[in-house]
Amino acid sequence: MSTMQNPSSDFDRVVFDRGELGVILSVYGRMVAAGEWRDYGMSFLRDVAIFSIFRRATEHPLYRIEKRPKLRAAQGIYAVIGMDGRILKRGHDLRAVLRVLERKLIRAVE
Repeated sequence: MSTMQNPSSDFDRVVFDRGELGVILSVYGRMVAAGEWRDYGMSFLRDVAIFSIFRRATEHPLYRIEKRPKLRAAQGIYAVIGMDGRILKRGHDLRAVLRVLERKLIRAVE
């Protein structure tokens, strides 16, 4: 079965840029090294880019890192969302938002 896609549809999706992915993967790598996380997945949709973090590939994500450009003027473009759907941190600075996950790394190492 073949699906035809509008070539401009790729431009309609929200994506993480190289710098954002570098910041996310840096935190992810440290958590993998600590044995806390094992897998990830990415989704690029019309309104949101999502980086999902898993303990095991067959589970629901432990955390979702979301980028929603439409919230730029409001609460902030980035959010970390827990497994239960609660927003753990939201803001305009990705590094600052991801600190909520780094605190969990400090607890895991102690």
